[in-house]
Amino acid sequence: MEVRGCVDMKGLVLQVLKGRWLMVFASFLMMVTAGASYMFGLYSNDIKSVLGYDQTTLNLISFFKDLGGNIGIFSGLINEVTPPWVALSIGAVLNFFGHFMIWLAVTQKIPKPKVWHMCMYISIGSNSHTFTNTGALVTCVKNFPESRGVVLGLLKSYTGISAAVIAQLYHAAYGDDTKSFTLLVAWLPTAISFAFIGTIRIMKVSRRPNELKAFYNFLYISLALAAFLLIIIIVEKSYRFNQREYVGSATVVLFLLFLPLGVVIMEEYKVWKSKRDLNQETISSPTPQLSFTVPYKKVSPWNKNIFTPPEIGEDFTILQALFSIEMLTLLLATVCGLGGTLTMMDNLGQIGTSFGYPLRSIRYFVSLTSIWNYLGQISAGIGSEIFITKYKWPRPLIFTAILLLSCVGHLLIAFNIPYGLYVASVVTGFCFGAHWPLIFTVISELFGLKYYSTLYNFGGLASPIGLYLLNVRVAGHLYDMEAKKQMVALGLRRKAGEELNCVGGQCFKLSFIIIAVVTFLGALVSLVLVVRTRKFYKSDIYKKFRGEVSVADETEIVVAKNGVGAAEAKFVIV
Repeated sequence: MEVRGCVDMKGLVLQVLKGRWLMVFASFLMMVTAGASYMFGLYSNDIKSVLGYDQTTLNLISFFKDLGGNIGIFSGLINEVTPPWVALSIGAVLNFFGHFMIWLAVTQKIPKPKVWHMCMYISIGSNSHTFTNTGALVTCVKNFPESRGVVLGLLKSYTGISAAVIAQLYHAAYGDDTKSFTLLVAWLPTAISFAFIGTIRIMKVSRRPNELKAFYNFLYISLALAAFLLIIIIVEKSYRFNQREYVGSATVVLFLLFLPLGVVIMEEYKVWKSKRDLNQETISSPTPQLSFTVPYKKVSPWNKNIFTPPEIGEDFTILQALFSIEMLTLLLATVCGLGGTLTMMDNLGQIGTSFGYPLRSIRYFVSLTSIWNYLGQISAGIGSEIFITKYKWPRPLIFTAILLLSCVGHLLIAFNIPYGLYVASVVTGFCFGAHWPLIFTVISELFGLKYYSTLYNFGGLASPIGLYLLNVRVAGHLYDMEAKKQMVALGLRRKAGEELNCVGGQCFKLSFIIIAVVTFLGALVSLVLVVRTRKFYKSDIYKKFRGEVSVADETEIVVAKNGVGAAEAKFVIV
């Protein structure tokens, strides 16, 4: 009996290690450490002051950060033809190289790099996140296709909260040394990726009862983590932590990060127990042969029927999706919407400095934006799923509402309303977070999952385009013009290599008025997508998939009840 108990425990451990739920937990950890792209405000002032850049140059570096973070075509194509561990390995290496080189630059351990060197380093470091997202997030969506909105919302929310999480960890490890921040984001995500790389893989889709309940348990834990971080942020606003106190708060953060392991073990225990019970029931049963057919669909050439796509919701080819009106309107609205919110987030350090806030408050704004980024991800991912299920609202309609809300944050910055930066941090963080699960879920629903690894990355491609136009060409250019005007008024002359700073509400006023107008135009464009997809969202959008999965589930149950092994079943392809 004791030996059998040991064997059973070994079976449970193997079930946990090989099951889908440990993969979800591993993806949480990868997402929560893969958000360095959202934390530029924490170390941008170090880059600007140490290397002596003006705002246009800093915004150019910021543009290449987001360009690298959103050019995921290569990671998507690689993930289409290789197992997920390949993309994750490439991402880990790129992450370490890019951010380690930035750390060497800001700590002046290497000669001052040229601007194009810094652009290359930050682009490589940020591009690593596309490999992590593709390898982990896309795999999770394919393994839980009926819960894709919830899965995307949860995973992207962990990315959104990453700035606040890593801020606590780096304060605990390095105190107030902001220059060491990039060293932390160089080694930590890389170590986690290699530690859990074997758990991320495509698995057989098998619907289980109360699957959503497990995701809601993950949600409650993540909400507890977000609530704790919000409390810490509020306390930090009025009380200065020492390093020992940061160690204490970081310990609680790590506990809440690893608490989902309890949910993983419970869910895999249920799976293991059901398998064990079925095996015990069928030990004495005969082993019949099982024959069934699996429909085989002939794959069309990649360049055929580009301009005659299938019905919305079917599997589009990559080119059919890219040339569709639905994708074009979605990408155009994304250029307008994400370009503005990213401009605000990447300039948060300079906006706070121009408005007269101390460095401590700027860190508070970055963490506050991170918390609301998380809440935006959660609300859009799970909330939009509820609105679709209960009220049949088109998901693009929620996207339109988010664009309109983000205009409020931009106008608060434009007119420098008293305490407006606090509210703008909340509004912009929430809207920025809400964009992502909406975009990626809409793409999976409208164009299918067959080429989702590639199409997923096209969804983020519009972001750096909007960022370049609104951040580099508008915000950076107008900021420098105002800074030079102030220097002339004071009778000062800028020295070579000296950073260029602007003070006052005028520094970003015109920029964010323009951004608000562009974002409003993006909302109008997204209404075209609402109209074109309204009929689709009124239908049961997952009906076809549920039918396919139910056949697989019934087959699995029949096989288990009759004691038929995988090698003993016959498959007839027609």
